[in-house]
Amino acid sequence: MAALSQDRNTPRLQGDVFSGAVAASTTIYAGALVMRNAAGYLIEGQTATGLVGVGRAEERVDNGSGSNGDLNAKFRPGIFRFGNSASADEITIAEIGDVAYAVDDQTVAKTDGSSSRSPAGIIVDVDAQGVWVRIDEALTKAS
Repeated sequence: MAALSQDRNTPRLQGDVFSGAVAASTTIYAGALVMRNAAGYLIEGQTATGLVGVGRAEERVDNGSGSNGDLNAKFRPGIFRFGNSASADEITIAEIGDVAYAVDDQTVAKTDGSSSRSPAGIIVDVDAQGVWVRIDEALTKAS
């Protein structure tokens, strides 16, 4: 495509809720940590490699008996509180600003579990109820 030689009406994606194709044999529950796999499909947060956090599920989507992309899921990037891992992987205020790693669709940890976990997002705060994580796909990939 050549450079512009006149004005262009460039479309803009507006809003804070996005939608994406769900992976085959996947159920994503409302409120779950949502991740994107290497093929570009959405899955629930889990201990696996090659994933990146994209947001929190806005609704339940059951593609358990479907193929890749049969259903779409709505998700919202932002800052959300998830459960904290335990023992050596428990996140403390010392990790604020670091990457949080997905354990499952509601729990994050401070390490990648010996290269078995994928990044969920960036740790923003820690309180008695859990870990506040900024989930932004581009930011997390850049980290």
